[in-house]
Amino acid sequence: MDSGRANNPEDNSNNSGFQFWREILQRAKYVVAPMVDQSELAWRMLSRKYGAELCYTPMLHASVFVKDPNYRKDSLQSCEQDRPLIAQFCCNDPDTFLKAAQLAEAHCDAIDLNLGCPQVIAKRGHYGAFLQDEWDLIARMVKTCHENLKVPITCKVRIFPSVEKTVQYAKMLEAAGCQLLTIHGRTREQKGRFTGIADWSYIAAVRKAVNIPVFANGNIQYLEDVHRCLKETGAQGVMTAEGNLHNPALFHGINPSVWDMLLEYLDYAEKFPCPLSYMRGHAFKLCQHALTAHKHLRDLFASAKDVNEFREAANKLQEASQADVEKFTDDPLNFKQELELPLPYWICQPYVRPNPDEEKKVHPENRELRKQLNLKRAEDILKISSADAGFSMNKIKKMLKNPYKNHDPALKPKFEPCIQCRNPRGSKCEFMLCKTCCRNRANLEMKGCKGHNIRRRELFEKEVLGSFDKGKHASSSEKDCLNNNLEKHEKKVLERDCDANTVVNRDEMILGENDTVCTDILLKSKTVLTDDPKKCISAPDSRAGYSSEKTIIVPLSSDTLPSVDDSLSKVL
Repeated sequence: MDSGRANNPEDNSNNSGFQFWREILQRAKYVVAPMVDQSELAWRMLSRKYGAELCYTPMLHASVFVKDPNYRKDSLQSCEQDRPLIAQFCCNDPDTFLKAAQLAEAHCDAIDLNLGCPQVIAKRGHYGAFLQDEWDLIARMVKTCHENLKVPITCKVRIFPSVEKTVQYAKMLEAAGCQLLTIHGRTREQKGRFTGIADWSYIAAVRKAVNIPVFANGNIQYLEDVHRCLKETGAQGVMTAEGNLHNPALFHGINPSVWDMLLEYLDYAEKFPCPLSYMRGHAFKLCQHALTAHKHLRDLFASAKDVNEFREAANKLQEASQADVEKFTDDPLNFKQELELPLPYWICQPYVRPNPDEEKKVHPENRELRKQLNLKRAEDILKISSADAGFSMNKIKKMLKNPYKNHDPALKPKFEPCIQCRNPRGSKCEFMLCKTCCRNRANLEMKGCKGHNIRRRELFEKEVLGSFDKGKHASSSEKDCLNNNLEKHEKKVLERDCDANTVVNRDEMILGENDTVCTDILLKSKTVLTDDPKKCISAPDSRAGYSSEKTIIVPLSSDTLPSVDDSLSKVL
């Protein structure tokens, strides 16, 4: 009965999870996993072309997503054809998770909570698989989103060593409101060189125990694995990550050449721009075996600066492999290659991690080479540390990694400081200021700077003359119009910034009733106006980050106030 229920979700007509899977996800079976910096829009579109029925966004950090609009914009890049789509978040706080999910729900079909990331960064950030022992917190996060979102909440988890605990974990998530569960058949400790084989029996046990759709994840390298996994687990769908990265046409059951896939991906990357690091990552994943055979081309991929340079690298890889391609075409049975692969190295195929026990069996020649390299490295470290005992080990490693880089602080270029703050000033700035101070000066004095390409005066004149053309100052000449607006600007600045009884730092400055501090203009120029000449001393303002040497006190009197601009000009 259980297996029948697992294989016939149509019978669960009243179950909201299965209804979501049937109607919104359109019974998706072939799923591309959420992958940090790898499942961006361009890659999702390539995967959809070759059979992917559902895609996830890369894992998004909920707290950053809430705070940073640019991060939100980049993370939610999508298009009309990029559906159905699920946005995945990592988080450890229910309120933050809900805020992030509410910002994203209009741009996706569901929100997924990452409870399966086993990496060190997840341990430091306390999220992913390192939350799996805090069931109360997880339940609150899922329940909060389930009760307040307009779209379903789903979860992606890893298994526990015990089948019973894994099943209890899945039931807890279902009770909290999870509408779809993805299970990776590996434990939290199975990662990197200890990845091992995913255990599908755990997934099958969960599928029989819960009444929501289940996706299986792990050990998916070929289309045959997909069909076998669906049969053995009874899951509604199969999710793949690394299998998809090495062959985005996996769900079509074909193995195209790596350069064809790379060139096709680059076309999508040109249409849907993404960071250069994403393109480089995909290029090395796709061409991993081919670049092992043609190591001299690795630098070409590593140094590519744009889509066109990646295209050139792909074309050169194809040219370098052409002789082997012809040999294989002429006599495939007798074709030999140095790499021990099931398919020719230029064909998209999975990467199989070596067994840790096999890694220990090092060939004698490789062992001797490694020994020589370690000795040379030890000699280099000894040489650097003896020359200057002040170097830390991290510094020595950097020096060994980039031996031609200038690591001597005394030989590094010196930058003149801004006369107003400690930041480096612009080398071409005529006022000897950094860009921030120069911009503040430009807004105050209505003057531009060619060195920083600040055109405040030009823009102001253009704005005023534009209003003149529209008839707002029909009774004035253009010159009078400009002068009037400049006077209004100066008056407005003084009224705004010379508010009485305003103190920049009450702990450091004691001002009288008639003392005035220009909180905007004068905080930037560090000039304080006061009616008491005895107070004409440097007043440090630690809150603003200025040193006392940069602070100037100017006596405030009836003669001083009209010449504030002159005083500021001298200071600036």
